[in-house]
Amino acid sequence: MTISCQLTESRRLDALHKLDLLDTPPSEAFDRITRMATSIFQLPIAAISLTDADRQWFKSRVGVEHTSIPRMRAPCGNVADSSELLVIPDLMEDAYFRDSPLAASGVRYYAGAPLITAEGHCLGAMCVLGLEPRETTPQELSALCDLASMVMAQIEMQHAMGRIDPLSGLPNRNQFMEDFQDLQRDRPAGEQRLAVLINLTTPEQLSHAARAMNPSYVDELVIDAARWLRAEVGAHRNVYHVTTTQFALIAPPGMTLAAYLPLLESKMAEGQCLAKSRYVATPTVGVAPFEIGNADCLSVLRQAQSAAHDAIDAHAHIAVYSEDADALYQRRFTLLNDFGSALESQDQLRLVYQPRIDITTGACIGAEALLRWDHPTLGAVGPSEFIPVIERSGLAHATTAWVLATAMRQQRQWRDQGLHLQMSVNVSAANLLEPDFAEALLAGLRQRGLPPDCMELEITESAIMAQPVKAHAMLEKIAATGVKLAIDDFGTGYSSLSYLQRMPADVVKIDQTFVIGLEDDTRKQALVATMITLSQDLGHRVVAEGVECEEVLIFLRLAGCDEAQGFLFARPMEADVFTDWCPVPAAAIPGRSALPHYAYQM
Repeated sequence: MTISCQLTESRRLDALHKLDLLDTPPSEAFDRITRMATSIFQLPIAAISLTDADRQWFKSRVGVEHTSIPRMRAPCGNVADSSELLVIPDLMEDAYFRDSPLAASGVRYYAGAPLITAEGHCLGAMCVLGLEPRETTPQELSALCDLASMVMAQIEMQHAMGRIDPLSGLPNRNQFMEDFQDLQRDRPAGEQRLAVLINLTTPEQLSHAARAMNPSYVDELVIDAARWLRAEVGAHRNVYHVTTTQFALIAPPGMTLAAYLPLLESKMAEGQCLAKSRYVATPTVGVAPFEIGNADCLSVLRQAQSAAHDAIDAHAHIAVYSEDADALYQRRFTLLNDFGSALESQDQLRLVYQPRIDITTGACIGAEALLRWDHPTLGAVGPSEFIPVIERSGLAHATTAWVLATAMRQQRQWRDQGLHLQMSVNVSAANLLEPDFAEALLAGLRQRGLPPDCMELEITESAIMAQPVKAHAMLEKIAATGVKLAIDDFGTGYSSLSYLQRMPADVVKIDQTFVIGLEDDTRKQALVATMITLSQDLGHRVVAEGVECEEVLIFLRLAGCDEAQGFLFARPMEADVFTDWCPVPAAAIPGRSALPHYAYQM
């Protein structure tokens, strides 16, 4: 076999295997055609025969018990090789086929019409067979060719159902994956190409549309976008509909980022002006460079999707895949994925405790419980990294429940040791939306024999702003139980003064961003002094976070601040270390020399 023939056969087999027809269950749609063939020819045997590398496999058959025969000297194999109609009036009179297994089984007559794809690949034959020699009329041959066309129409329809999106009419993700593999095979290795993903709307916009509009809104959005994209790209290139509101394409060969990005920006601006949804949907575009021969299809698609997400906040809403940003996102996803196991483990999560100091007496009067995570492979993961991820996930409820239960057990242990402190715990927006949160909190305290006022919940303004009506209702219920409430990170929220009036809070915690560097910043000093006075006038105790030097502590004492928390006194400590640290008697604070020595542990 020549090299040209080998290449043709390789492509033919590739086309056959892509259709996923071999070794599949029987189908009534195909069986109906074979029954029709036996009726038209008045013959006992008919088959839809697909020519594999070394066998003829029957997708449908009448009058044949076995599902396949060897390809060698099988007439259908010759049809596949030639892509032409083949009629053998008598196999015993044919010099080539008289010794074939088919003739040996008693078959004397054969007629087969080729099954040819739109690309010109012959998959096999629609064939009829008889046990006696016979002639074939032109009408019969025409009918056999019509039956072969019916078989191919059925094959193409079934294939299209798995490759074409019914709404947009564009090739889907399965087709994108197949064509990507063809690109890898057919183009030169090392060639640089660009994958582009167009996301029609942000997740938030899609969520709003789902609540406000009927389902046809998204359908119309997709249909309009598909029509525009098809027209812009042209008939010679494919656009793929890869998810509900996302489309993908491959930039032409030789296109560089420098040349392509301005073109994309221009086209997307033009498309946005024409779109009916331009005021309620923001399309974003992600571009992922890749190298032929060194790229995985799904990885490239994911990278383009990642870039499209980054493009939400980018200029012109177009972004190029960033390996660093992707690595950060991957790490966040890993943390989120692993945190469920951490909650169930016995040794990954723990609480540490940072003291709160009464500025007037120097006594430790409280402790803030802070969550720490020792990941089994990543090591210590800082709370500033994992807590924001957890708070936006479905694990927020379980995390707060774990922290509260652990803090309450520690509180019970300290009280049994004679150490009476108020324990502060941070809660998230998700907790304020739990209908039974206040009841569960009170039940946990009762179970451990703890008075409600020994616990304090710290809530940020941003948590309240998520759903202010429900949040305020829950805060009122919590306050009614006797559990104390604190406004955390005061001054960094949306409308601090408004919430300061309305929240049933006992404590206001001034965020450390206002406290760090306070000793050298007169503007900060004026602002913090005002915060302290205003909060106390409204009946709140004031805690300053982030106190790291004596000068700041002296300023806070002169400004009348009630409590302080920060590295000047101690870093967050393990429970047993905190127990050893805390009982040292406190003294008045006329100056640094009179402060208890534990206040300067660093």
